[in-house]
Amino acid sequence: MHLAALLAGIVCCLSVALDAFQTTILPRRPTGRFRITRLFYLATWNPWSAMVPHVRGKRLREQLFSIYGPISLLLLLIVWAILLVVGFALFFYAMGSPFSDTLVAPGTALLGRFATDLYVSGTTLFTLGLGDVVPRALPARALIIFESGVGLGFVALVIGYVPVLYQAFSRREVSIALLDARAGSPPTATELLRRHGFEGGHEALSKLLSEWERWSAEILESHISYPILCYYRSQHDNQSWLAALVAILDTCALLISIVEGTPARQAQLTFAMARHALIDLGHVFHLEQAEAWHLQNGQDRLPPEEFARLCEALGDISIRICGDPASAQRLHTIRALYESHAQALSEYLRMSLPTWIPEPRAKDQWRTISRLRSEAEAVLHASHISTHATIHHDDEHLH
Repeated sequence: MHLAALLAGIVCCLSVALDAFQTTILPRRPTGRFRITRLFYLATWNPWSAMVPHVRGKRLREQLFSIYGPISLLLLLIVWAILLVVGFALFFYAMGSPFSDTLVAPGTALLGRFATDLYVSGTTLFTLGLGDVVPRALPARALIIFESGVGLGFVALVIGYVPVLYQAFSRREVSIALLDARAGSPPTATELLRRHGFEGGHEALSKLLSEWERWSAEILESHISYPILCYYRSQHDNQSWLAALVAILDTCALLISIVEGTPARQAQLTFAMARHALIDLGHVFHLEQAEAWHLQNGQDRLPPEEFARLCEALGDISIRICGDPASAQRLHTIRALYESHAQALSEYLRMSLPTWIPEPRAKDQWRTISRLRSEAEAVLHASHISTHATIHHDDEHLH
């Protein structure tokens, strides 16, 4: 009995130590299918993601999905703490529960003595130091000192871990918010290209893609090290980090395959980094089978009729579309490199993927501003013509 308690305590404490190290400190993708964090998210996310879609109201569903990330973080920390308390309590129990407890009489049943062990372990881990239970053996005193150190380290780990997560989350969301005015909300590749169809738009588009190349690299580093960030939703219901990443990949695919111009080179660099991030995140959640299924049976995001609409939508701007009949096939080949991975992540995280062509919306901030700007330019143009005509008329009158 005592040996089994000792082995169980070792398993609990070492599992928490290894899992906390991989989750919070190790700067690379965590490994192992039986990690506490992985088992925790399998036991909580799958039921949560299956239950929420049955809730009525899109806004309420998104709200429920958005609270999962922060709540899961708190619950994971609680699970670690409970396992540590139980693990050290099993160590005390393996020593024969060497404590003097006024509430527990000598010769009490095993359950009562183990309750004392749990009490001592809990007060020690959280460094309460009440002193109402006194250890009667030197090994127990040494173990209490060690557990107190572990408790201090656990608190320091929590204090350092949470701010790092929210800093990475804030950096991620800044670029997503900026994309709203450049690609619409939700973002689409067609709208992004259309809104850069002005004089000098090629340079602006190349700069934007360069920024998103760096953004993709930051996502790769932060979300691989801290996969919990993938569950954190954006502040707006029609935005998400996955939709933004896929919209950038769609844009790069268009620039590489069917659109001529200087941004094509930068598009290749951005595409490579964004695809790398997308694939590695799929590996974090072990979505290889889902990715293979979507590659064979996934829904086509850009059927031929939608491709024709896309070309028509881009035809009224100063970005030149290749007349090569094979352009659609080239685009299809490039899309196959990332769409199955995106669809697998979308299905797992319950995040919608963007369309290629924006849906007509009743309210659009960009179109409202564009309309006001066009009206202002028309007034200025008319005023300029009127002033020029008046001056010309006065000159004729003087002559």
